[in-house]
Amino acid sequence: MDFLIEDKNTHLEHLEDDIINNGFDGGKNAIAFLESLKDMLAGNSTSKLNVTTKWDGAPAIVCGPSPENGKFFVGTKSVFNKTPKVNYTIQDIRNNHDGPVANILRECLQYLSGLGMKEVLQGDLMFTSSGKKTTTYKDGSGKSEVMISFQPNTIIYMVPENTPFGKKIQRSKLGIVFHTTYKGSSFDKMKAKFGANVSKLRRTPKVWFDDATYKDVSGNTLMTIGESQQLQKIINQANGSLGKSKEMLNKVKIEKNTLSVGVQLKTYLNSFIRAATDLPSTKETATNFKSYYAERTQKEIDGVKTDKAKQKYKTIQDNGIKFIDDHNDSIYMACATYKSLQRAKKVIIDKLNKAKSIGTFKRTDNGLQATNPEGYVAVDKKGKAVKLVDRLEFSIQNFTAAKNWEG
Repeated sequence: MDFLIEDKNTHLEHLEDDIINNGFDGGKNAIAFLESLKDMLAGNSTSKLNVTTKWDGAPAIVCGPSPENGKFFVGTKSVFNKTPKVNYTIQDIRNNHDGPVANILRECLQYLSGLGMKEVLQGDLMFTSSGKKTTTYKDGSGKSEVMISFQPNTIIYMVPENTPFGKKIQRSKLGIVFHTTYKGSSFDKMKAKFGANVSKLRRTPKVWFDDATYKDVSGNTLMTIGESQQLQKIINQANGSLGKSKEMLNKVKIEKNTLSVGVQLKTYLNSFIRAATDLPSTKETATNFKSYYAERTQKEIDGVKTDKAKQKYKTIQDNGIKFIDDHNDSIYMACATYKSLQRAKKVIIDKLNKAKSIGTFKRTDNGLQATNPEGYVAVDKKGKAVKLVDRLEFSIQNFTAAKNWEG
């Protein structure tokens, strides 16, 4: 199976987008992932599928022994820049960074250097010494509890203060969740492998760390036979419509031009997420793509001045609209596949969400409201991965959440 491959763990694609990125094979890959996840949640999986929780931390921290000299370093994803920003000392941080990121990296250098790391790992920073608050949370029944809270990005995490976990968080100066391991002889040659073995890291009261491996602490995530059968029906629907859009998907997957039909189809489908709304019916989704494409390309035509430039974009527009007209049925089937993959993914995410190990909340106008984790990453036995995120829920949070914790 060929899933998403990244040399550096800088970007993961959503499962359903694989039909646009990689055509028919991408759709088959997405379906294979869903089948494996279904089997895992049904308790009869024989394949090695690892699921990790996407913690909503920020920024991403890369650290460990340098592949070039063995010295401990810290950095952001900028360690993989063409000119790497690698920090071995406080002076390096001063030279490479400023503002809040510099302050964060100073603490990372101070505390993470004590973990005895033997590999280069990437993790999501959850809190620093100044990033934790003590707050009283009142649930829906009116019961109050003192909590330790931290908000690295959009989601607010809360742990009861008077528990072993809460006391551990309270003592810690820094918290991080590791999820990726890097290997290579230099920064520019490093390859990412999803997953991080933290069992051999040195435990210290100053750092709370964990890996991102999905942990079913509730025992409630196994699917019933009926639930598994319902999920299989959705997967079968995706598989059926995928076969009827194979030729069209394989044509658009190789297109890289911003105004190509393939790129614009992906942008069009993702525009509903950015607008925080569900996709309409399959018929409406497919039918409206033509007008979306025409309007988008018309903006380019109207945005240039010379006749030559206008004609260039008019030719692109005409060719694109002709392609859409010639492949109406296939575009309908591709949209049907996309929607079915989304539905199947949602069923799986809802099941996985039943086993949260830490409270997750969002700030609203009416106070704190319980919410789900950002999502999950599914990794197959070859180390390839796709992202499982309830994009509608999380995009709404990203657009509406107050990012700065107040008292």
